Amino acid sequence: MCKTENKIAESPSRRKAIKLAMKATAVAGAASIAPFAIGREKPKLRVLGTHVTLQEELRQRAMQDLGIELIFEPKGSAAVLQKASMAPQSFDLFEQWSNSIRVLWRSGAIQPLDKKRLTYWDEINSLTKTGKVVPEANIGAGDAPYKLLHIQKNGELGTTHTDQVSFMPYVHNVDSYGYNTNVIKKGVPYETESWGWLLDPKYSGKVGVVNAPAIGIFDLALAAQARNLVTFENIGSMTKAELDKLFNVLLEFKVKKHFSGFWTSVPESVQFMRSNRVVIESMFSPAVSALNGQNIPVTFAAPKEGYRGWHGVMCLSSAISNRAKDVAYEYMNWWLSGWAGAFIARQGYYISNPSRSREFLSEAEWSYWYQGLPATETLIGTDGKVSVQRGDVRTGGSYEKRFSNVAVWNTVMPTYDYSLQKWYEFISA
Repeated sequence: MCKTENKIAESPSRRKAIKLAMKATAVAGAASIAPFAIGREKPKLRVLGTHVTLQEELRQRAMQDLGIELIFEPKGSAAVLQKASMAPQSFDLFEQWSNSIRVLWRSGAIQPLDKKRLTYWDEINSLTKTGKVVPEANIGAGDAPYKLLHIQKNGELGTTHTDQVSFMPYVHNVDSYGYNTNVIKKGVPYETESWGWLLDPKYSGKVGVVNAPAIGIFDLALAAQARNLVTFENIGSMTKAELDKLFNVLLEFKVKKHFSGFWTSVPESVQFMRSNRVVIESMFSPAVSALNGQNIPVTFAAPKEGYRGWHGVMCLSSAISNRAKDVAYEYMNWWLSGWAGAFIARQGYYISNPSRSREFLSEAEWSYWYQGLPATETLIGTDGKVSVQRGDVRTGGSYEKRFSNVAVWNTVMPTYDYSLQKWYEFISA
């Protein structure tokens, strides 16, 4: 190399250019690997809901299958609805019951779901799409979920099918009450078992009720009506005058200490029965399974008046980020992909597309939980304990039979605000 070439190579301007080039290359390189680096971080999803579905085993399995981090925040039904409606920025995905939809939609706490992003939409059965799981079924009073599902052109919720829905249907069941057959003689499903048992003076001081204004109120209204203490023109839409009559009756029972307590979560309801605090109470299916697994003989009644129906909903927060929204759709689709539906079947719940979960259930499990046939072997619950003995038949029968006998759905009535006032006066009296 000649001296002139060497001077050019070592000149300040040359060195500056090289440094600028190296810096630019470094920046470009960093940019090219940034997505990969970000991708290695597990995306997070904050889920607000109840203890019914926000269970640790479900969380762990979903995180494993999806490669995400799930943050579950389980609360009692009333607390969940209050937080969700007032603070949509505090959660990404909401899981609860369909009776929460009107409150959340009106408060602007949730946003529409795109049907096209719900992988298994076409597999979801007719219960939430038309109101009936079989043509001869009774739809039931109140807010049957199909009335709240589709977002209409005017922004309201209704029954005309559109491309947007307010929630993704997933778990559902019919509820009634549970009773300890060591104390109360076992009744005959749909014949002698009655909601009226909750207000039978024979069980005074040993009765528990769910403390949820849009749920417990119907348990007690059905009970009062069954004992001819109050009548309703439409139990799914009680008037203020009817509510006054109902709560006057209930307050008389409360003054006599008829009610032992009001529970706010499934674990609390289990404790009520396990400790002998109650012998009969409002119950959800997982509590019955848990108690049976502990050798406490609790029967989940099939009332002759019909069940109180409920349907689980998954909703997107109106404040969710775009990245979290993608993860939320992945999580919702995971719920209908099979395994989760089989898991919750073992605690007595149904899933909206049961055929996909069937392959994850044994023939004995499918026959017992969905078809209402006698168990051909002992069945294990979600807690790993025996919840069904060989030969047992599920109270109320098959999926279709149970959902053909819905008296009323969990509902937020037009008189909801007034019913809230009356409920909390009753609880605190």
